[in-house]
Amino acid sequence: MAKRVGVDKWLFGTVLLLVLFGLVSVFSASAVIAKATLGSPYAYVVKQAGFALAGMVALFVLMRVDYRKYNNPKLIFPLMGITGLLLLSVFAWGGMNGAHRWVRIPGLGTLEPSELAKPVIVLFLAWFLQTRIHTIDNVKETILPAVIPPLLFVGLILLEPDLGTALVCAAVLMLMLFLAGLQMKWLLMGAAAASPILYYMLFHVAWRAKRMLVFLHPEADPKGAGFHIMQSLIAVGTGGIRGLGLMEGRQKLFYLPEPHTDFIFANISEELGLLGAICVLAAFCILGYRGLKAAFLSTDPFARFLAFGLTTIILVQAFFNMSVVLALLPTKGIPLPFISSGGTSVFVTLACMGVLLNVTREID
Repeated sequence: MAKRVGVDKWLFGTVLLLVLFGLVSVFSASAVIAKATLGSPYAYVVKQAGFALAGMVALFVLMRVDYRKYNNPKLIFPLMGITGLLLLSVFAWGGMNGAHRWVRIPGLGTLEPSELAKPVIVLFLAWFLQTRIHTIDNVKETILPAVIPPLLFVGLILLEPDLGTALVCAAVLMLMLFLAGLQMKWLLMGAAAASPILYYMLFHVAWRAKRMLVFLHPEADPKGAGFHIMQSLIAVGTGGIRGLGLMEGRQKLFYLPEPHTDFIFANISEELGLLGAICVLAAFCILGYRGLKAAFLSTDPFARFLAFGLTTIILVQAFFNMSVVLALLPTKGIPLPFISSGGTSVFVTLACMGVLLNVTREID
């Protein structure tokens, strides 16, 4: 396959637009809250801009590093070990909002190890599966060695507890195994084996069970458990076709919870309307198309799995986030890639895009 002179400009441009749009969206959604709680309307957006800038530096550096250098167990296994230790270390810190998801780093704030776990899982699977395509249905030699390390990460993330991120990791694992040619019967058996655990997590953990009931009938408790969903739907519905205008949203004024993080898409829909929401969706579709095209056009199995995994991380997260905002799925704490406020998320996502852009250099 002919080597591209430069990186995929469509992919690079889409990522850049999403990051810039994300900074504008974070400022619009957080200015009033930041002013009231932190004394400055710029508190959240300045922090986000710092991580976005660091992420862009990582993107530019990594898109110039030959992706083949990552195809090395001497790199992959230390990364997995460090990520596992970080996932364990979150339990040594005090919880925030009832969860143990962050590690505090003096001078830098907090680090969310589960965000790092997603690309590390992709990197491990890309390295492992590249030589196992012809033996993909061998349980002892391929299936178990492929799924056990990612599932250990998923288990630690579930203990935090962070069911949303765990589901994203599990979805990426299944999609990459499907790409490798794993028969559907094995995927269905895996889903069946995971069903009791998922059922327990959803219906036998009190606050999640209440959330599931509210998801079906949010109007039954509009000021309690259904508050998130109702306020999100009000924001989306109020926006109409063209929206109320940038900075003019009303639900972010202490009605819509987390308007600059998990529910930022609701604020975008209110201020920019259906047209703005469609533009955001279109940007993710373009990113997905260009990323998957790079994966399927690559003749290098490692590059194919790597590009596919990094792209599906973005697409699965965006799908979950938008579905929650539109009340198509129960509420989960999953950020909208590139756009939601969250330092670890935007930095890691941009670094992943740097690796993906390097892969695009190798295709015509």
